[in-house]
Amino acid sequence: PQGLANTAWAFATLGLPNAPLFHAIASAAMSTIAEFSQQNLANIAWAFSAIEVLHTPLFEVISSPARVRCSEFLPQGIANTLWAFAHIAFS
Repeated sequence: PQGLANTAWAFATLGLPNAPLFHAIASAAMSTIAEFSQQNLANIAWAFSAIEVLHTPLFEVISSPARVRCSEFLPQGIANTLWAFAHIAFS
């Protein structure tokens, strides 16, 4: 999970919206989302939103553990996750 989140974060930080890569990351992430830490959830949501790759199934899968585990999130993780969902909704 951390490798997926870090790869998405790195490409987004560099402004490289490689759609095939991001769709492959989304597919892999959706099958392992229960293993993601709060930081990995926040990072992958941020990455997809930052480069405006809307992958609705991924955001739906992220939202469930994020709601259940929100008490585990650090303030920065909460802010990044909320920003990601808000930004992608208005892109």
